Amino acid sequence: MTFNQKSIQIIAATALLLLLSVCAAAAVEARTITDMKGRQVSLPDPVRKVYAPSPYGSYIMYSVDPSMLAGLIFPIKEEDKKYFPKTVQSLPVIGSLFGQGQAANIEVLLKARPDLLIMWATDKSAINQKTEESLKKLNIPFVYAVAGSLADYPEVYLFLGKVLKREKRTKRLSLYCKNTLEEIKGVVNRIPPGKRPSVYYAEGMDGLSTECDDSIHVELLKLTGDRDVHRCHTSCHKGFEKVSLEQVILYKPDVIIVQEKVFFDKVFKDPAWRNVKAVREKRVYLIPRHPFNWFDRPPSFMRILGLKWLTSILYPGEYKIDIIKEANNFYRLFLGVELSADEMRQVIYP
Repeated sequence: MTFNQKSIQIIAATALLLLLSVCAAAAVEARTITDMKGRQVSLPDPVRKVYAPSPYGSYIMYSVDPSMLAGLIFPIKEEDKKYFPKTVQSLPVIGSLFGQGQAANIEVLLKARPDLLIMWATDKSAINQKTEESLKKLNIPFVYAVAGSLADYPEVYLFLGKVLKREKRTKRLSLYCKNTLEEIKGVVNRIPPGKRPSVYYAEGMDGLSTECDDSIHVELLKLTGDRDVHRCHTSCHKGFEKVSLEQVILYKPDVIIVQEKVFFDKVFKDPAWRNVKAVREKRVYLIPRHPFNWFDRPPSFMRILGLKWLTSILYPGEYKIDIIKEANNFYRLFLGVELSADEMRQVIYP
């Protein structure tokens, strides 16, 4: 072996040792936390990038710290891009796991290399073993956030703050949620049940799909007086219970809240719908939806603002707030977005 060959081997070996030393020095420490299902999870410390493969978790991460996102669950619509930093707009679209909407692209997920997956659950019951096994195959640590109702969001924010070391921020978001829930409860409790307006939730392009009163999709109606006119047991999580216009007329709703703008734009012009009390009295309202729906689909953290919006509609005499100003405060705090009064007016009254 020549001197040059030997030198090259020594240099290569030294370089390898140096590389291993650097990697070892750069390796993150581990810490153990207890997630909201009671699981002990070892996390890298710090956690730099996360992915939440469900709409609930993905959306709440926009409010906690969008810079930590490794990817998007859905593409950002063109009209909503102004609400997000350019760094977020350029993230890869990964999708959902386990049948929650657009199927995840596992190759893109692994390429994005998140340090942690944030899973979403609606209760603290036993872990689904099949789900657990599928997640373990990804070789990425995962924690569960649990929220069965909007009342759980203050706790979820505190949990995420602890996991992601964003405690200062999430305490502010948690407190806003808690104060809002208490505030609205106080308003509603002062009003006798018989004086609370009845509400029909109009979904679909024809306005003839709705939700049973026990559905998660109408939780805000439960919190603002429990006067959903469609009293029944939800047949499935998807919802969209079909009704007839004759049923809606017989329900005599005092207020209608509308999901689709196509229906909203025609409801006052349709002679058949003029037989509905709320239409005759001009108490039909389109739900704001940018950048995320304030009421439903998915039922995200934006419902905290939606709760204020709906209460101001149902009880304008008892709950007197400047919804444009309040919404601007919310967008500033939760989304880091500054909108003018005119821009916010367009969001609420498109």
